[in-house]
Amino acid sequence: MAGDTVLGMDKNGLPVTLKSGRFGPYVQRGEPTEAAPKPPRASLPKGWSPETITLDRALQLLDLPRAIGPHPETGDLVEAGIGRFGPYVKHGATYVNITDVEEVFTIGMNRVVELLANKAMRKRGDLASVGPLRVLGEHPDGGEIQVMPGRYGPYVKWGKVNATLPKQFTPEEVTLEEALVLLAEKASNGKSSKSRFKAAAKSKAAAKPKAAAKSKAAKSV
Repeated sequence: MAGDTVLGMDKNGLPVTLKSGRFGPYVQRGEPTEAAPKPPRASLPKGWSPETITLDRALQLLDLPRAIGPHPETGDLVEAGIGRFGPYVKHGATYVNITDVEEVFTIGMNRVVELLANKAMRKRGDLASVGPLRVLGEHPDGGEIQVMPGRYGPYVKWGKVNATLPKQFTPEEVTLEEALVLLAEKASNGKSSKSRFKAAAKSKAAAKPKAAAKSKAAKSV
């Protein structure tokens, strides 16, 4: 990136500029003045290319942390932002990391409450005893399909089959049909793995008598 690029003006008429610094590209609102020698700045998150940064994108970064709203139980403000250790949500003194930086700009209160609750349960070590987040319905072969909170993220559960929710699914929006596909794939993978294990064990067992026979024949000679 060569030189500074003025992306446009904010609502107060301050220039928003894309710059290159010692630690990589960043955006800046305004210019240094005697009253404000260090104008607001924000580094580009990992994966964001300077060539793709628009005025709107730059303002999104400069306006962080983003206020999501008051927590329904405590009334304390819940925020989303990008910090030293990546994207996060914050409630009081509690921080929870989130994996996708784009979620900082879209995450809603329901998802935040779930993340905060899961972190609290992990601290207590009682996540396994928590009930389902949702009940999706009955499996065609009988039994309830549930969306459960997990130590490594939410998953769908049917009997003894657990299938982790991929990134594109959320506990609030996953459907019964989507859960059935995930569970079928998980059950199929497990079954095929067991079959390969049994086949390998059977093959190994069959090889032993042959090896013993060859050894006996060699001794008789």
